[in-house]
Amino acid sequence: MNCPTSPYSFSVPYNPQMMMSRASALRATAAATLCALVVGCSLFKQKEKEPPPPPPPPPVPVLAAPTQTQRFELAPDQDVVGVVQLTNTSKDDTLTDIARRFNIGYEEILRANPKVDPWLPGADKQIVIPTEYILPNAPREGLVVNIAAMRIFYYPKPKKGEPQVVITHPIGIGKVGWKTPEGVTKIVRRQKDPTWRVPVSVLKEHKENGEILDKVIGPGPDNPLGKHAFYLQWPSYLIHGTNKPAGVGLRSSHGCIRLYPEDIAQLFDMVPVGTQVRVVNQPFVFGWKDGQLYMQSFDVLEDDPRDWKKAQKKLINKSLAATLQKQLKSHNEEVDWNLVSNLSHEPRGLAIPITRSDGSVEQVLAAASKVQNAIPEGSTWDGTTDLPMDEGTFRQVISDMQPPDPGAAAPGPPGTKGDPALTRPAGNGKRDPALNKPAGEEGTPGAEAKKN
Repeated sequence: MNCPTSPYSFSVPYNPQMMMSRASALRATAAATLCALVVGCSLFKQKEKEPPPPPPPPPVPVLAAPTQTQRFELAPDQDVVGVVQLTNTSKDDTLTDIARRFNIGYEEILRANPKVDPWLPGADKQIVIPTEYILPNAPREGLVVNIAAMRIFYYPKPKKGEPQVVITHPIGIGKVGWKTPEGVTKIVRRQKDPTWRVPVSVLKEHKENGEILDKVIGPGPDNPLGKHAFYLQWPSYLIHGTNKPAGVGLRSSHGCIRLYPEDIAQLFDMVPVGTQVRVVNQPFVFGWKDGQLYMQSFDVLEDDPRDWKKAQKKLINKSLAATLQKQLKSHNEEVDWNLVSNLSHEPRGLAIPITRSDGSVEQVLAAASKVQNAIPEGSTWDGTTDLPMDEGTFRQVISDMQPPDPGAAAPGPPGTKGDPALTRPAGNGKRDPALNKPAGEEGTPGAEAKKN
C-alpha cells in the first residue's frame, strides 16, 4: 500500500562517512566536557582543602616617649614629683643599662623589681621605673641629700616670676664603717679635673687588702673623684663624680657622695660655691598628692642608730612633719597603719597612698604609664658612655674597689648583719656574690659631722 507523500516531507541521502564524522565529534565534545568537569571538581576540592587566610595581626601599640626624670617644676606646696613608668626590656638589656638610661641607681631599680634577674631579665620583660619621688622633709633650698633613698635634690634659687625647680639624681654613699655624715654644711670650693690626695686611713685599708695606692692621684681615668668635685666645709668629704659608675646607687664610698659623671657635670655648671648642703637620713618620706597622703619606703641603713623594729610606729609618726599631721586632721583623713607596716617591711621605693582603702603597690602599677625603653627628654646621659656594663664588667668593678676578705663571714640578707644595700638577692633568689662592700674614695672612718 502506498502512502500519500506529505508536501513537507523530504529525503536525505544516506552518507556513512558523514555519520561517522559526526559521531566522532560528539564523542570528542563529550570527552572534553567530562575532562572540564573532572578538572573543575578537582580544583573545587583543592580549594575546599585550603585553610582560610589568617586574620591580619593587631596593630602594634605606639608607646609614649618616657617622661622627664631629672628636672621638675614645683607648684606651691607640691610634695611629689615625677611619675612611675613601665617599660619592656630589649633582648640585650640588663637592669644596670635601664637604670643608667632612666637616671636611677642600682639599688633603686632592684628594689622596684625584686623578682627580676638584674643580669638576665630576658627579652620583652616588663620593668618598673621608680621615677616618682616624694621630696625629703627638709627646707627646699640648696642641695638636700637623703642617704636612705641614695638620692640628691637640688633647689636652684628661683628668679623673680619663675616657678621653683628641683633637679634630682641618684648617688652612691658611704659604706658601713665609713658612714656619710648627716647634718648641714656648705660647698667651699669646686674643682674640675681634681687631684686626689689619699687619706692615711684609706692608704692603710688598701694596704691591708694587699693593694698599695699612690699617695697622690692626678686627673685621669684612674682618679676615683672623676672629672668634677665639690669640696665641703666638712673636712675630707666631697660631692664628686666617679671613674666607677657601677658604684652609683650603692653604699660604695668612704663617706663621700658620688654621682654619675654626666650628673655631676650638670650640677658643676649650676651650683655656686657657698651653696648649703643638708644631709638627712629618711627611710620613710611622706607627701600630699591629689588630696591623699602618700608614703615612699626605702631600706633602713644597717648603721642607722634608730631602732625601727621596736619603735616603728612611733618613729614613723615622728617622720610625719607637723604640717602633714595638721593636714590629716583638716582633711579628716586617717592613716592605714597596716598598709604602712607592710610598706615599711617590704619597701619598693614607690609612692603609695596610705589614706585610701585601696592603696597598694598593685594599684599604683596598674595606673602607671607604659613608655618606650629610651632615654627621656632632658637626660644628662648620651646613651653610649660607659657601655657595655655587663655582669662580668660589674663584678670586676666591684672587685677592683675592694678585694673580698676570705676570712669574712658571708653577708646576710636584708635586715640582718651585712649591708642591706649591698646584699640584696639577685632576681633568681640567689645572693649576688659580686656585691661585696666596695671601697670608695676619701673620708675618715667613723667621722661624723655635727648634726644641725
